[in-house]
Amino acid sequence: MAAPVYVAGVGMIPFMKPGASEPYHLMGAEAARRALSDAGVGYDAIEQAFVGYVYGDSTCGQRALYQVGMTGVPIVNVNNNCSTGSTALYLARQAIASGAADCVLALGFEQMKPGALGTVFADRPSAFEDFDAAADRLIDAPGIPLALRYFGGAGLSHMQKHGTPLSSFAKVRAKASRHAAKNPLALFRKEVTADDVLGDQVIWPGVMTRLMACPPTCGGAAAVLVSEAFAKKHGLATNVRIAAQAMTTDTSSTFDAGDMMRVVGYDMARAAANKVYEQAGVGPSDIDVVELHDCFAHNELITYEALGLCPEGGAEKFIDDGDNTYGGKFVTNPSGGLLSKGHPLGATGLAQCYELTRQLRGTAEATQVEGAKRALQHNLGLGGACVVTLYERA
Repeated sequence: MAAPVYVAGVGMIPFMKPGASEPYHLMGAEAARRALSDAGVGYDAIEQAFVGYVYGDSTCGQRALYQVGMTGVPIVNVNNNCSTGSTALYLARQAIASGAADCVLALGFEQMKPGALGTVFADRPSAFEDFDAAADRLIDAPGIPLALRYFGGAGLSHMQKHGTPLSSFAKVRAKASRHAAKNPLALFRKEVTADDVLGDQVIWPGVMTRLMACPPTCGGAAAVLVSEAFAKKHGLATNVRIAAQAMTTDTSSTFDAGDMMRVVGYDMARAAANKVYEQAGVGPSDIDVVELHDCFAHNELITYEALGLCPEGGAEKFIDDGDNTYGGKFVTNPSGGLLSKGHPLGATGLAQCYELTRQLRGTAEATQVEGAKRALQHNLGLGGACVVTLYERA
């Protein structure tokens, strides 16, 4: 990485169920205003903006930011599936690190519909054709919606390789609810037990119940990134620095390994995390708090191993020992994660940035991880891309 990049401001609005939120452009504008206010800068200070969303027509980013100001600033619209928000963050960080800009806005929002994700443009080849074919080869689960088949299949692969019980996924979901109960911006704040999760509606016998899947969600989040020189000139905060960041896409192992864990991005996550650790000169044991992509409880479990938080095959013990929550080795998803906080696709990566920035500032209130100095973010999109970001308290 080149020039240092600081997170000067973050903003997020409460996540809501489809139909209960404002339209996307109003959610996006409000998230941007909150980030600008938090940073202490006006929109006229923004030199570039990267705006992420998945479900929307072209230039929705302009539609949202024109509510904040019309300064002629370059606005780039970003779509990288569920890693869209962190992809916008990645581009914003690159703009500053390269010296192309000194003050950049990353914004993400999503206005979703109820129910499982589906194809919008059915008149052309799908970006998921190879993924669907791999899932069809590896998983016999007719009638199961594709996203559930992908991630449930990854969990099933872990169960078959390591003897992981279904109760481990239920414990991950219960932990998410305990964390979200303390987060006023989370969609679901009701605590549930592992037994509640196991007793919920069965989606895939022996593999998944309804509570193990994240809900479709609407919301917005944003971050203002600045250079060191800009921060000093304008008296902005430099207490949270992006210490390292990496984006990876699929390699041949995604389809060649014959493993659903690989199909859903295990190797992408491991490669991105390893790059970040190498860039920053740290290891997993140096991390205090993690926001990772728990679109399903199954993905949280396998991601513990991909990020090196525990050994391969060690996730069951990691969970049982409480090393994924307060009092353990790492606090994972103090926000409640996608499972409880919600998952508005374009906003998710920036909502993770919001939580981790506040953790390192020491202003996370009820979700605060005491003494947090380093925070790791993992955001995954099938199709595919994975972004891993390491933040440090400066």
